[in-house]
Amino acid sequence: MQNQSNTNKLNRKSIVELKSISKIFGHVQALDKVDLELFPSEVLAIVGDNGAGKSTLIKILSGAYVKDEGQIFIDGQNVEIESVSDAQKFGISTVYQDLALVDVRDVASNIFLGREPLRMGVFVDTGKMINDSKKVLDNLKIKIPSMHVNVGELSGGQRQSVAIARALARGGRIFLLDEPTAAMGVEQCSQINDQIRNLKVKNNSVLVITHNLEHIFEIADRIIIMRRGQRVATRTKKETTKEEIVGLITGALSRD
Repeated sequence: MQNQSNTNKLNRKSIVELKSISKIFGHVQALDKVDLELFPSEVLAIVGDNGAGKSTLIKILSGAYVKDEGQIFIDGQNVEIESVSDAQKFGISTVYQDLALVDVRDVASNIFLGREPLRMGVFVDTGKMINDSKKVLDNLKIKIPSMHVNVGELSGGQRQSVAIARALARGGRIFLLDEPTAAMGVEQCSQINDQIRNLKVKNNSVLVITHNLEHIFEIADRIIIMRRGQRVATRTKKETTKEEIVGLITGALSRD
């Protein structure tokens, strides 16, 4: 199985590559020489138990944490990502589990939060903000009842969709999604799966952290399994099963 993954790697050029990434917090080795490749128009899932290092890895790529060791390559270029703004310059946008939305503001205001278009350099151009927000939502085929509704009144799936739309509006092309279907029902999960597929169709790359194996097998092209701060295996969806993934996560099956 690993040979197939290696062959795929040789046949494609990655948009993101992490090499030997390590991170220590005090006496805890959160990441230990982790490699990762994300390819164009790919959905890559990272799975593992709590404490496996998934979120730490995402936060290093998003600029929330700074790596202690290792290299980051974007489009083949060795880069340093030391802040969220650094990550955004490379088109990396992150949607965290808490979404960071403002519940008492409307959809358009949330999509352009902190980047509101201005008229005469002073006044918020509400008309442009609404029109541009509609274009982003239409691009992702996101259906929202009204652009004027407060985000706090939306369903969980709609709120997640607004957060994804905001990431796209910021110029994202590499999307990092942290537990996007947590605490959602079947219908809301289906909405998020559709948004992820739409991102892929639009030639974006998506990296997803999730505990939801049903979600993984719905949308992922490849799966990286982590345990105790290390990458222990990589599988394509077609070459594995849920039972094998669980075994690799728990350590019941040996690493590659």
